[in-house]
Amino acid sequence: MIDPETQAGWVPEADDVDEEEEMPLSLRLSIADTLTLGNATCGFMAVYFTTTGILIPHLTGSQESGMARHSAATAVILMLCAAVFDLFDGLVARKLRSSPMGAELDNLSDLISFGLAPAYFVLVYGMVADDAHQRVAAVGAIVVLLAVVLRLARFSCVTMKDGMFQGMPSPFGALTVVSIVLLELPFVATLLAILGTAWLMVSRVEYPKPRGRLAGAMLTWIVLSMGLLAAWAFDAPSGQLLLQTGCALQLVMGAVIPLFATARRVNNFRDNRREARAAQLP
Repeated sequence: MIDPETQAGWVPEADDVDEEEEMPLSLRLSIADTLTLGNATCGFMAVYFTTTGILIPHLTGSQESGMARHSAATAVILMLCAAVFDLFDGLVARKLRSSPMGAELDNLSDLISFGLAPAYFVLVYGMVADDAHQRVAAVGAIVVLLAVVLRLARFSCVTMKDGMFQGMPSPFGALTVVSIVLLELPFVATLLAILGTAWLMVSRVEYPKPRGRLAGAMLTWIVLSMGLLAAWAFDAPSGQLLLQTGCALQLVMGAVIPLFATARRVNNFRDNRREARAAQLP
């Protein structure tokens, strides 16, 4: 329409054009994204319980060892819950959909739950353990954090073959780090094991992705680990022994799982050579 006085066209008001503009696709959260945010929340709360239940009582001179044990168990259980969220957000994203923010949200959440939370757990361990050296433990905590940062950055840039991770996955690495601390080994052995885990996260060692039966096995292991932590927290009979057994199994799995991937790669290489030789025969 033309304004008879100005001979200029009417400019329609925003409300006339579209009263409720549709939210941009990049700003919508999917179900998978909501699970990812649950992952980040669990990581933050793990830091909270580590601070309020372990570090602050130690700094104030409180001798309530039961409270520290409950808080340590709660912090680790929250990291396990974060791993469950991380497991399911990938499954849901593949079955349904993920928003364009999905990959970025996943990396940021993993950095909180599997980088900051376990590194902070190591730092606090260095402050409260009798035989620990605080500054050396702080260096170990920084190494864990940087290993997760590098691992997540490389994951975003490097394309791996389907079904495999390059380096120990950050959730598995975080749980291995806290398992090492909970084993209550001598300080030097604890530090070396933590540094070895950090190296595995940034290494080229291949780990299978948790899909199908492996995802079910991982979920079962997480639930079992929660039960062991609860038994230890409430001072159940043999709770300490059960927890240390579970932590030791976590370390063994971290070392053994890549051997299966290596064995499969070697077998595939041999099969390919046999096929190539058979093709060359007249």
